[in-house]
Amino acid sequence: MKHRQLEAFQTVMVSGSTVRAAELMGVTQPAVSRLIAELENSVRFPLFDRVQGRLLATPEARLFFREVEASFRGLDRLRAAAAAIRDHGSGVLRFGCFAAGSVDLAPAAIRAFRARHPRVRLTLHVTWSSAIRDGVVDGTYDIGLAADEIDQSGIVSRPFYVHAGQIVMPAGHPLARHETIRPEHLAGVPLLGLVPEDRARQRMDAVLLEAGVTPEYIVETPNSATICALAISGDAVGLVNPIVTGRLPADVVLRPFVPQVQFRSLLLFPAHVQKSLLLKDFEGELLRFRSTGGR
Repeated sequence: MKHRQLEAFQTVMVSGSTVRAAELMGVTQPAVSRLIAELENSVRFPLFDRVQGRLLATPEARLFFREVEASFRGLDRLRAAAAAIRDHGSGVLRFGCFAAGSVDLAPAAIRAFRARHPRVRLTLHVTWSSAIRDGVVDGTYDIGLAADEIDQSGIVSRPFYVHAGQIVMPAGHPLARHETIRPEHLAGVPLLGLVPEDRARQRMDAVLLEAGVTPEYIVETPNSATICALAISGDAVGLVNPIVTGRLPADVVLRPFVPQVQFRSLLLFPAHVQKSLLLKDFEGELLRFRSTGGR
């Protein structure tokens, strides 16, 4: 039993004659008759009787036709599904993102992606970088954006961005008069810091200690955006990832820190899993917005 034989049978059943079926299939009438005969040999019961010059389907053929129709409808659905996936995309994309990337970058990339793939459901989960890494490993996330302090075993990672950290402070802070902030400027100054396991925090502490400055942290948080919010009032300052500084209020200012303390992030993917077209498109949107932080 071959697909071409079933196609000839279905076409004859719908059109009512082998002549019309031949026209629809783009073949000769004898070719259609031969396909029907081959199918009868395969199923081992007659499909048509010729009565007074007309081709009439047997009762067995009508029963068989129901199954053939169901099979062809299934093929049509498969073709439609393939076209939808190819032309529009469908399904779910799961994205794990660390806090700094979720402020402007991730929303901008998601908006641009959804404009092209409105039928795709995209989930965004903001959490710790280590949890993002674990989620990529166990299949919770299709793609992750994380800081570089993670264990990179068991995943595929690629560098995403490297940004020089900046010092955020209230607009009226004494340090605001400096064009750049150096380690010695922070001696005795209350600091807003990232958590100790953060690589940028560790790099910052190393720079301060090398300059003979003992950091005096009064608040620690995993989120640069929180440091910006805490700096609005009071006398504390903090090193922040510039990716979160796109919408700072007028009563806080930023100053470059010298020597540079870099914030580094990684894109994470499951190991041994091919990227889907949708995932490649979303990765492209993230890369497009990485230099501007989503702005």
